[in-house]
Amino acid sequence: MDFKNAKELLELSQSEKLMISEVMRQRELSETESSPEELYTKMERVLEIMKDSSSTPIHHPVASMGGLIGGEAKRLSLHEAAGMQLCGKVLHKAMTRAMAVLETNASMGLIVAAPTAGSAGIVPGLLLALQEVYGYSDEAMIQVLYNAGAIGYLAMRNATVAGAVGGCQAEVGIASAMASSAAVELLGGTPEQCLNAASTVLMNMLGLVCDPVGGLVEYPCQNRNAAGVANALIAAEMSLSGIPQLIPFDEMLDTMYAVGRRLPAELRETALGGCATAPSACARCRHH
Repeated sequence: MDFKNAKELLELSQSEKLMISEVMRQRELSETESSPEELYTKMERVLEIMKDSSSTPIHHPVASMGGLIGGEAKRLSLHEAAGMQLCGKVLHKAMTRAMAVLETNASMGLIVAAPTAGSAGIVPGLLLALQEVYGYSDEAMIQVLYNAGAIGYLAMRNATVAGAVGGCQAEVGIASAMASSAAVELLGGTPEQCLNAASTVLMNMLGLVCDPVGGLVEYPCQNRNAAGVANALIAAEMSLSGIPQLIPFDEMLDTMYAVGRRLPAELRETALGGCATAPSACARCRHH
């Protein structure tokens, strides 16, 4: 069940008549030599951590180590409770959860790096919002996490998920592609539609720079997790509606990687450019 790229993954899915998640699950079984029960228990723990990290700050806000974020998820939750939100239910809940995970991370809490700490809110944010609104079972969530894993695996194998190498497009971009693909499968889409959604996400986030204020994975990372969730949802909706993607995921991944390598060092997690050098950001760092 091994595959080197999205083209091989799609061919496997079609020839074996399996969803992407099941191809990835069977690959993991063969690679790790775990029993199906052991693998399920591990992914069950992943889901548990995702739930905790995306919900605790909503009820119990805590300031980040750098003092730049803290309490944003609760504010969004209160905004929703007051009936004030502009976004629909899924997007608002997904934004809230995504921002909560970044609060958990920045206050030294336990998270699942999916695929990185700086982009860890997007996969749980979107998938758990879909579960909350539509009532999907934990078993269904655990299964589609393998779909997200397949996209992350392809990015790791053929490009990068590091902001220091490819900018935020490689972190928030890949996380959003993972979430979008998994959401498409959860909502009954085909493997091809999953990969189309992942490709659309990367297209929409191409060139996004990594410019953490003070060199900390707090700001603007948290805001970009909320934006990444929105991008993932948009791409999933487009793909499920039958809109085709001109550029296959493999080519889009290559494009993202090429763009990332061309970004100047100042815009690749060095905190020497972008938001990190804005006067207000520098003043805030000096204050702390």
